[in-house]
Amino acid sequence: MPLVLSEDQQLLQDSARNFCQQVTPVGELRKLRDKRNEKGFSEDIWQQMVELGWAGMAIPEAFGGFEFGYGGLGVVLEETGRTLVSSPLISTVLLAATAISEIGNDEQKAQLLPAIVAGELLMALALDEKPFHTPHHITTSAIASSDGFVLNGQKTFVLDGHVAGKLIVGARTSGEETSAEGISLFVLDCDAPGVEITRTSMVDSRNAANINFTQVQLGSDALLGELDKGYEGLEQVLDIGRIGLAAEMLGSTQAVFDLILTYLKQREQFGVLIGSFQGLQHRAATMYSEIELCKSVVRAALAALDEPDKSRQEIAELASIAKSKLSEVFFLVSNEGVQMHGGIGMTDEFDIGFYIKRARVAQQFLGDANFHRDRYATLNSF
Repeated sequence: MPLVLSEDQQLLQDSARNFCQQVTPVGELRKLRDKRNEKGFSEDIWQQMVELGWAGMAIPEAFGGFEFGYGGLGVVLEETGRTLVSSPLISTVLLAATAISEIGNDEQKAQLLPAIVAGELLMALALDEKPFHTPHHITTSAIASSDGFVLNGQKTFVLDGHVAGKLIVGARTSGEETSAEGISLFVLDCDAPGVEITRTSMVDSRNAANINFTQVQLGSDALLGELDKGYEGLEQVLDIGRIGLAAEMLGSTQAVFDLILTYLKQREQFGVLIGSFQGLQHRAATMYSEIELCKSVVRAALAALDEPDKSRQEIAELASIAKSKLSEVFFLVSNEGVQMHGGIGMTDEFDIGFYIKRARVAQQFLGDANFHRDRYATLNSF
């Protein structure tokens, strides 16, 4: 399993890094926040990302994509993480497009994937219902009717829910509310009667929404995958999402570490550079070592997604390792970033504060470190 980028991936990384540094620096996120942008992202910048092919990075060529694999998409996400780019990449491309590709039928793929690649359609995954990530704990119900299904319930923390044109909703069609059995997935329009979407203000200045479903009528063609057997495919989609999110977190973590090193080399105290203080050198060395481990974990997980002989068990384990490790290290490095900057690190004038806010949200999304340690233990029958 390669733990380094291929030549093509390195070229993609250079291109993505140049774009993010020149077009989408952290200052762009600050502008979106200060202006309380209605969408939460720049439509012009998103269209530029679409033109670069990022929306179709992991989508098959048969449906208009470029089939660069999740290794390619992971490289892009890592670079967007460096400058905290706010875009539909995670919600629409990493999660929704993956769900359509992995679970959808040919008709659904032909209808939805080309529109995503062209930047004509934004989608969101509506899954969680509790304060913490518990993907199989679903009370939202989809009851069979003569015309299809009737959907009732509510979802929280729906990434980009208020700007999406369509939703992928996890609902219970049978079984107990905490059971993995009896979960089905449905695709529906956000403007369907009975769908009420409320945007929420996130601490990291990203988009999220709470959504209520009241007697929403769904046709039988809205079903994504098999009835009552959606959880297995959903877990596969979530693992891909967790690995992609870990790649973004890796980029952010490296950016914070770079800011720390720059500050240690510039800030003077008692007439000397604070980078010469042994205590701070030890802390920097610890962060460097942890980040190197993170790189290996993310590279291994992304490579596994593009290897057809990898089992679901192996990918699930790598996903939980990557997400738990990056959650821990991003927490550590973002904290150290603020502390080593001292009092000014707490001010809004410096970009370092944006990273610690992003770290707190990214840690929780798709499961925090505790969730994934427990999941890894369960996967290995501990």
